[in-house]
Amino acid sequence: MKVYILEDESHILQYIISLVDDNPHLELVGYSTSIAKAKLELPNLQPDLILSDIQLEDGNSLSLFSEIPTDLQIIFITAYDQFALQALNLGALAYLLKPLDTDAFTAAIEKCHQKTEKFKVQKQQTQLALQHFAAPQFSKKIALRSTDVIEIVNIEDILYCNSDKGYTTFHLADKSKILVSKVLKEFDSLLPSPLFFRCHQSYLINTNFLKKYYKDGQIEMCNGAIIPVSQRKRAELIAHIDANF
Repeated sequence: MKVYILEDESHILQYIISLVDDNPHLELVGYSTSIAKAKLELPNLQPDLILSDIQLEDGNSLSLFSEIPTDLQIIFITAYDQFALQALNLGALAYLLKPLDTDAFTAAIEKCHQKTEKFKVQKQQTQLALQHFAAPQFSKKIALRSTDVIEIVNIEDILYCNSDKGYTTFHLADKSKILVSKVLKEFDSLLPSPLFFRCHQSYLINTNFLKKYYKDGQIEMCNGAIIPVSQRKRAELIAHIDANF
């Protein structure tokens, strides 16, 4: 089977490539760290199987697969363990959780290989998955796993999140904080838009608690916290404010 990989974390990408190279059923025909590049390459390469992350730096891969009419199978390799999995089952052959388990990967590939015919990712199914994943009827709660406890938090009580060195801190309306050993990227799609806005590589804010925007590129939250807005996000934030307030 011809395989294409879509993954933007370099160490995971290299590990997946090594697994593909070691599997006699697989032939690597290409890989990308961005959705934009994959969108250009996939129609020409026409792989039988795509191994894909969900949330990449330049967007959500579900939207890509709903746009490309091609015969393929998809295995999602993801860090998400809530909300998204039900949606993925609608349009994907399988999903594997990070860190990637070699035996689980081999079993999923064997499942692909045993199929005598390629199966098509039905556009209707994938669109349903995309709608489920991005729909406004998100769960009102999120489970945050710290070192000693799992805390169930109302999404509307989250003021903002900030990341640092592989950890994400959740700042809550009651002034408490929860430190989670996951990067901010993993919560980007779990926290619904337009309520939450990624204003900076290290910050994701709840716009309900936005108090002021300063034209020098800073946000003041209702608790007095000052948060930077990246240069490329400033125009988008102003448009977001104009559209939603």
